[in-house]
Amino acid sequence: MTEENVMVKMSHIREAKMCSRGARAFFETHNLDWQAFLREGIESSKLEATGDHMALEVVKVARNGR
Repeated sequence: MTEENVMVKMSHIREAKMCSRGARAFFETHNLDWQAFLREGIESSKLEATGDHMALEVVKVARNGR
């Protein structure tokens, strides 16, 4: 069963107790647009596709906080 795709925002990163500096580095490493993320958020499926443990934690926060 596939989880619902949600928009992940900077507030979810903060709620997960992660820092913006690390998040920005993550976006650069995975060739994701940081500025677009700050403006609009990012679909959870894009973060899940990275397979990164911390990204998956942020997605959990976003899904729980809908």
